[in-house]
Amino acid sequence: MVKRKVLRRVPFKRRRKGLTNYRVRRAMILSGKSLLVVRKTCSQIIVQVVKPEVKGDVVLAQATGRELRVRFDWPASGKNTPAAYLVGYLAALRALKAGVKEAILYIGLHRAVKGARVFAALKGAIDAGLKVPHSPEIFPSEERIKGLHIAEYAKLLKNEDPEKFERQFSAYLKSGFDPETIPEKFEEVKKQIEQSVELQVAKTESPTNEKKA
Repeated sequence: MVKRKVLRRVPFKRRRKGLTNYRVRRAMILSGKSLLVVRKTCSQIIVQVVKPEVKGDVVLAQATGRELRVRFDWPASGKNTPAAYLVGYLAALRALKAGVKEAILYIGLHRAVKGARVFAALKGAIDAGLKVPHSPEIFPSEERIKGLHIAEYAKLLKNEDPEKFERQFSAYLKSGFDPETIPEKFEEVKKQIEQSVELQVAKTESPTNEKKA
């Protein structure tokens, strides 16, 4: 009896790594619109606005959780819900200045869970003015976006278990930041982002000095 050899189809590398859903991506590319790409790593949120091309994606604008911490003095995690919103907000403002007015959300193989951080990033992009098809019920609450849940949890721990509070928020405390004030810091960083983008545009649009004959 002759045994038949069973051929097993090996998924593409990015599919195996959980980075790309090729079926969804193909449909988005055929739409001809830019993509709002949201990625999560172990340390930060990354948001890019890209133009898909045959040779590879062209990045039109981007922002990261690391940039949020280094450039805008964000004292908290670069991957929590407030950070995701702010990164999405910054990336979208830059995309708008680059001439991109609308995009389609692409989250790869991340699960589309209501209130997830990827949708906090989407909310930031939409609030910045970027047009992205969506359902409003998928967003996290305003309280979570502004970090109120973090502030309330910090206050609770501080009163009931000071030792756990110091362990849980050690990174915040070492930098001299009170986690109970994170909603206020959120608003402060958001304003800094707006001012930063406006300043970049002003520099770009400023007339160059004419050379004298």
